[in-house]
Amino acid sequence: MKYILNHYWAVFLFMVVVSGFVSAAEEDLNAPSCRVVPLPGHRTVFLYHGKEVAVWHYGPEYPRPFFYPLQSVKGTRLTRMGHPGAPDHDHHRSVWFAHHKVGGVDFWSDLGTGKVKQKQWLAYEDGEDEAVMAVLLGWFNEQDQLMMEQEVVAAWRPGNGLGYELELQLTFRPMAERLELEKTNFGFLAVRMAKYLSGHFGTGDLSDSERRKGEKAIFSKSARWVDYSGPTAAVPEGREGIAYFDHSDNLRYPSHWHVREDGWMGSGFCLKKAYTLERGSPLVLRYLLLAHSGNAGHPQLESAAKEFINRPGFSVSKSDRPHRQFEVRRK
Repeated sequence: MKYILNHYWAVFLFMVVVSGFVSAAEEDLNAPSCRVVPLPGHRTVFLYHGKEVAVWHYGPEYPRPFFYPLQSVKGTRLTRMGHPGAPDHDHHRSVWFAHHKVGGVDFWSDLGTGKVKQKQWLAYEDGEDEAVMAVLLGWFNEQDQLMMEQEVVAAWRPGNGLGYELELQLTFRPMAERLELEKTNFGFLAVRMAKYLSGHFGTGDLSDSERRKGEKAIFSKSARWVDYSGPTAAVPEGREGIAYFDHSDNLRYPSHWHVREDGWMGSGFCLKKAYTLERGSPLVLRYLLLAHSGNAGHPQLESAAKEFINRPGFSVSKSDRPHRQFEVRRK
């Protein structure tokens, strides 16, 4: 009798385990190719066919949220945390949003008094062509007063054959009637490249849409896109890296660029002059980061730029669907 009971228990446990595996397999089989999944530890992960390709970090231990890592098709981590040789540049966290002076408050360095916090997530959308995340950030001064809200829509896409894409739409709304974004090289979207892809520490180099090459030729110049790439262990005879595209709908297009041979690049929205935000007139900026892997040259990046410019932007609105508060959709 004891043997029979043990046998039945073994069969029962086996069926439970098997059914668990079947459920997991069915979930994997039915899941869209591109997914965005919230995780413990204030992280949101982008998955492609179940594999992690990018992660959004928004924990309270950081002075501003960021994406890390940003990976290529080959699995190469194309960005890094911090400067390879300067400990006072630890605010360079892979891919992040910041601005040196907003209404007199420093939101750039870790020593600045301004902090950017995620107020709430708005929507997560899985799909075959892209996974989309919409979140609301708040820019707070040293008294923890909200100065500005930033709506972020981040769409991760498999891309058009050149590599993975992280498309970003940023909408800025001031809390006061007017808020000055002061003249600065620093802001809004910054990228810190991996050490081995920097010009100084590695084998990477800078180029732009106007066929200029290197920091001296590109710094402070206007261009439709900038590329930072070079040979890697995964592609020793080719190039991997990130091409950073400005969108033609953006104010001050084509952007002026802040680039450095030590491995960083950023579109300088206020590089040439300040800008005043006004309540009721949000500032909307769209950018694309193409994590390319192979031999993407000038013609291929030009094609990617045209495709991005022709792609509609996003809208975030109240949802009519059950159990959803907000929707994020292509316009």
